[in-house]
Amino acid sequence: MRTIAFVCSSVLTLVLIWALNKSWGSLPPLGKLLSPQHGFWQNAESVNRDFSAQIILPGLAKNVEVWEDERLVPHIFAETENDAAYVLGYLHARDRLWQMEVQTMASAGRLCEILGPGLLERDRLKRRQGMVYGAQNSLKAIERDPVQKAYLDAYTRGVNTYINGLRSRSLPLEYKLLNYHPEPWSNLKTALLIKYMADDLAGAANDLEYTNARRYFSEQDVEQMFPDFTDTLDPIIPAGTPYPAPTKRAVRPADSVLYRDQENLRFRIQKPDPDNGSNNWAVAGSRTRSGAPILSNDPHLGLNLPSLWYEVQLQTPTMNVYGVSLPGAPGVLIGFNDDIAWGITNGSEDVKDYYRMQFRNGKSQYLFNGTYRNAELRVEEIKIKGQASYFDTVAYTVWGPVMFDNTFPDTTTGSGFLAVRWKAHDGTNELATFYHLNRARNYDEYLAALQYFTCPAQNFLFASKTGDIALWHNGEYPLRWKDQGKYIMPGWDSTYAWQGYIPRGEVPHIRNPERGYLNSANQHPTDSTYPYHLYGIYDLYRGKRINEALAPMRGITPEHMMALQNDNKNLFAATALPFLLNNLNESSLRPNLREWYDTLRRWDYVQSPASNAATVFNLWWEEFEKEIWKDDFANKDGAVLELPQSKTTLLWLLRDSAMHFVDDRTTPQVETLPDIVLRSFSRMAIPARKALREGKLAFGKFRGTNINHLAGLPAFSRAGLYTGGGTHIVNATKLRHGPSWKMVVQLGQRTEAYGIYPGGQSGNPGSKYYDNSVDDWTAGKYYPIKVFSRSDKGKYKIIFRNS
Repeated sequence: MRTIAFVCSSVLTLVLIWALNKSWGSLPPLGKLLSPQHGFWQNAESVNRDFSAQIILPGLAKNVEVWEDERLVPHIFAETENDAAYVLGYLHARDRLWQMEVQTMASAGRLCEILGPGLLERDRLKRRQGMVYGAQNSLKAIERDPVQKAYLDAYTRGVNTYINGLRSRSLPLEYKLLNYHPEPWSNLKTALLIKYMADDLAGAANDLEYTNARRYFSEQDVEQMFPDFTDTLDPIIPAGTPYPAPTKRAVRPADSVLYRDQENLRFRIQKPDPDNGSNNWAVAGSRTRSGAPILSNDPHLGLNLPSLWYEVQLQTPTMNVYGVSLPGAPGVLIGFNDDIAWGITNGSEDVKDYYRMQFRNGKSQYLFNGTYRNAELRVEEIKIKGQASYFDTVAYTVWGPVMFDNTFPDTTTGSGFLAVRWKAHDGTNELATFYHLNRARNYDEYLAALQYFTCPAQNFLFASKTGDIALWHNGEYPLRWKDQGKYIMPGWDSTYAWQGYIPRGEVPHIRNPERGYLNSANQHPTDSTYPYHLYGIYDLYRGKRINEALAPMRGITPEHMMALQNDNKNLFAATALPFLLNNLNESSLRPNLREWYDTLRRWDYVQSPASNAATVFNLWWEEFEKEIWKDDFANKDGAVLELPQSKTTLLWLLRDSAMHFVDDRTTPQVETLPDIVLRSFSRMAIPARKALREGKLAFGKFRGTNINHLAGLPAFSRAGLYTGGGTHIVNATKLRHGPSWKMVVQLGQRTEAYGIYPGGQSGNPGSKYYDNSVDDWTAGKYYPIKVFSRSDKGKYKIIFRNS
């Protein structure tokens, strides 16, 4: 009997060991995950952990000293540039390794490897978009510069030194949960990270949607729906600025008839958030209390944990720079040094065009200028967790990869072959811009640094201790004639190619304007007198609000600038709401609608978290836009279409309140604008009343903000943050999007700086430094930034030695 019991218990033990060390579906091996010695327990970090250490980094030229402050911001003191990069790579990996890797895997179309088959279509899209292709081209450009190559090599060596020292118990928690291990870092991964940002900021294009619109609407309507210029302009370069005659011109094809694609395009892809952008502005010393320039910047991007940015100070004999870095890349991207400060906002230009291709023999040959050329066929192996690999063949043409064909994204809705020409595919070296900006001392050196930055186009704002303020709408902009690239073009005709780029010296820029301030908030860069064609999706109201606030200001302090970054005034609502109320027949309102009318009539247009009126207005405008457009954009045989921007709809109606889209074509009667306004107001009341009953009508409760973990794990996210702001507002905070870093720098004799981002330095959810800044960010607070000297001491001291 004892023998039987022993055998049974032994078998049960073996079965348990086997079961606990096996993955079950999406679950990791529970034995390893729950192990006290190796599992998630090891990621619980003591609140009193001492980060001080002495660490061996083989190959350092000299010892490097690092002080980490009370927020775990490292202040790195190195004797050589490459040693600084080496140590930064190590610290990035120590604090953000999983984030670094998952973002580059997302860029390369490799998420299926770790997250399973549900992301196959997304991975296929990134392969067909040519993300790795573009990264490979950029890496060649980086490594042609021996200084840049050595700098990036040193950074990569630092990442890999940390990875090589990892043991299973010290793996970041996400690796344990997803049951995989980090792979070695490479210079290509850094290039992929840069393309990840290019995709986020310059990856959108509406060529397909606009091409479809031309099939369903008149040319006049399409021009009104998707104008190149918004009616009311407050551009980055002040209106009325004279521009010299262009030295280059785009030559339209001889037939002078724009190609009209006849296919009904049904390809639907997820695009970057249309509000990816930023604010930046600088005020001259003539307007400040101290007499020194002040520069402010807050980039608006998707909000995640771990946060996109990583604060750092780097000091060597040739630089002393502070700001935010991008984990996975060396250097400071936004920040200041002993002499200058700089900030960036998105240029918002469309630099992606689609070409209709004619293929024969499958994907092997395509027509170009009357003859057939061989396509370069790349077989993409997409590894899938728990399944066999998926193989996708991507054809590369003279334009670039064939992004869409009858096998992607859905075999039942394919519409022929479309190749993509994207500026981000070119071999460029954007990292060099930041390398040189980190060390720049004046306007000329700032300008020299910008020459390397081509995509994504950015507004690089500048201020210096010598008193200069300047801005360049910086990038390489295709030389195109009007409407070139707005619609699909014939890929068999080379006359539809880009004809070079706007000459560098003629891109929009300004230095020391007479008015004493500069501002870019993703609005159009120029007025209509600029001689080159720039096309993109631009904001209008944030830039207007910033200029409106700055114009009367004198005696400006950093506190004024922080208050402006947190400004919740909604200029779009200030234009739209009076228009709506003027077209609402008050006497026809039922008693149960009067409360909403009174709420809106009393609103000051400040979209604060406590505002009930902000919620009611946003619900009303949403219903109003549906009433205007839903009947006209419905039943189009699956064609992908884009609604006009809200500002376009509003400005059109202000010009012509009887425009024909007001009528609801699904009803027998002809609706007028007051009819639509009343109908949408009545429909708004349904969700508004529900929110009121549930105690969630205040805007910060109705919408609020969620900062989600990169893998979507709720336990590692911060949800329901009590925030105001939104689209069209200087405080651009939305549900999952907003100011990812806020910085204000006064460049006096002693630099005075403030900053904050919604997260923390650590990527470990078990660390107190994971989200320690979120509540202060939500409350609109800032941290004073202290730039350490070599004699200063922080909270933790790390010495990196070469042996």
